[in-house]
Amino acid sequence: MALQETAGEGAGPFPFDAATAEPAQLRRLFRSGAWRGTTANMANGYTQGNLAILPQEHALDFARYCQRNPAPCPLIGMSDTGDPRIPDLGADLDIRTDLPSYNIYRDGRIEGSATDILEFWRDDSVAFVLGCSLSFEEALMQAGVPLRHIETGRTTPMYRTSIETVPAGPFGGGMVVSMRPMPARDAIRASAVTARFPHTHGMPVHLGDPAAIGIADIDSPDWGESVPIHAGEIPVFWACGVTPQNAIRQAGIPLVLTHTPGSMLISDIPSSVC
Repeated sequence: MALQETAGEGAGPFPFDAATAEPAQLRRLFRSGAWRGTTANMANGYTQGNLAILPQEHALDFARYCQRNPAPCPLIGMSDTGDPRIPDLGADLDIRTDLPSYNIYRDGRIEGSATDILEFWRDDSVAFVLGCSLSFEEALMQAGVPLRHIETGRTTPMYRTSIETVPAGPFGGGMVVSMRPMPARDAIRASAVTARFPHTHGMPVHLGDPAAIGIADIDSPDWGESVPIHAGEIPVFWACGVTPQNAIRQAGIPLVLTHTPGSMLISDIPSSVC
């Protein structure tokens, strides 16, 4: 679903170390259109966020939906109506241009992807930013927990599930989860580590059998890319910020703008603060 990854000319995809780069430095690069892929392992130590932009008439119901479902929808920022800035998340931030890529939904169906949404932003647009599990991955790596999607250079696999969210207005439906395979001993450690990050989804919602949460084929994610699960490992599932996109799709709202899964907003807020 993501746009093709692109790189500027020169030495490698980035002219700097993306893992240790400042958020504003990366946002400027995304604003130029030079990178359209995943933001995994970028600006380590800073909070990344999922994006949903809706018309004002649906904003209150969506805020209620986030409040009622804090695990998949941990709200960390919200714009004023018609204002593409969210100063609390970044002084120079323009929500219309500063992500690698965006999805455009009309009447609940995806219309396409774009590197910016300047032409789609309206005077009644309200942007919501929700904490993302990519933010706690640095802590997992520091704890020695393996992250297969980073090892293989892929986007985290994400799946629709049978875990129902609490509805609000037109928003509802099943939770979306992200999956990271690891040995059981690391899964216990990962649960303890991520429990410290409630505003970026917190601890896992399920460990083990994918069928128990309605996932029929672990090798066929709904978003992202499949990753191998080695002998002696179990799949570990976290609530995922793509859940609002699933709810938006079912709500059938005329125009909604989101991030492309895996291509997140990188904020100036340290992960430890959230």
